[in-house]
Amino acid sequence: MDLISAKNSNIVKKGLKKAHKFLLGLVIFFFLSTSLHAQVLRDTATFNLLCRGVDYIYNLDFNRARQVYGVIKALYPEHPMTYIFRGLMTYWEDYPLVVNSPHRKSFESDMRYAMQLCDKKSHSLDEAEFLLANIGARGLLLLFYADNDLSMDVIPLASGTYQYVKQSFKYTNTYPDFYFVTGLYNYYREAYPEAHPVYKPLALLFPKGDRVKGLKELQIASKKAIVLKAEAYSFLTGITISFEKNFQQAYLYSKALHELYPLNTQYIAVYIKNLLLIKRYDEAENLIKSNRLKVSYPYLQAQLSVFQGILLEKKYHDLKQAQAYYARGIQELAPFGVYGDEFKAYAYFGLSRISDIGNDKHNKKVYRKQAMDLAVFEDVNFDE
Repeated sequence: MDLISAKNSNIVKKGLKKAHKFLLGLVIFFFLSTSLHAQVLRDTATFNLLCRGVDYIYNLDFNRARQVYGVIKALYPEHPMTYIFRGLMTYWEDYPLVVNSPHRKSFESDMRYAMQLCDKKSHSLDEAEFLLANIGARGLLLLFYADNDLSMDVIPLASGTYQYVKQSFKYTNTYPDFYFVTGLYNYYREAYPEAHPVYKPLALLFPKGDRVKGLKELQIASKKAIVLKAEAYSFLTGITISFEKNFQQAYLYSKALHELYPLNTQYIAVYIKNLLLIKRYDEAENLIKSNRLKVSYPYLQAQLSVFQGILLEKKYHDLKQAQAYYARGIQELAPFGVYGDEFKAYAYFGLSRISDIGNDKHNKKVYRKQAMDLAVFEDVNFDE
């Protein structure tokens, strides 16, 4: 079987991006769901403070998050969680954290130092706590590398991380957050190779999952998880849009996520996208118009330009204006590298549809190809 053909090469590239997001999402906040529970047995106040701090970060309230960080730093100056917390702040404050970000160096430094601290504690009485903090630091760093298509950095770090993930199973405890982990595994183990048959041979190396059970476990995590609630809602939204193609069900999750963290710009974009997919154009438009965050967040502004194009095309049938907004969105997304691919794909799909209406067969084909090359899930395209 030739996997190096042009077509399969593109499938594998996009597939790796999706696989990384799944695997990394599983480990990113692993330490939060368990290692900090180890701390709560000795320091309930600090654990509660950390939970609030994580909420502040997700809601982009960095002034309060930094206050929390100051307390944690004073109490545990050389604990890996201190550096992971700061790295998490950096990740969201500079979202999307691109390769040429001036904050990249400090982010990588925090994650690497947290890993070193964990390795030094690997034989201590708190081995489980530091093991899982190690996984958390590695997960955040892997997410940054994978999202930026830095494959040469992903491969060695991922291969070195597996031993820690494997070790962690002997320390599992029954916390609601673990439904997020088991739910992701159960669902993706079955759904991913089904959607992308090229990965079926690889999937056979892992124990079977349960697609239905996985969804149920993620739903439990979205309701009961202490720290991973947002991640559960986020993955449920993505899964039900991309794999299940159930946009109406996804709406319930994206709405809950937006209501949980109303100032999170990425969750705003996910919610608006979902509203557009289910043709609730008035609600999407009201949210776009009322959103003042776009002024301070260029990435959100770029996404909203594409969404405005969809509104103009689908609701108002103003194809000229829609075309202008699609072009504007593509231009505004340029500085964000691979982070902009999904939304540029939506714009190119729109330009292809407009070309089709104008009987411009050449551009219809050109734009469609550009969209298909960028899209991770080609059938989520607003064609209907």
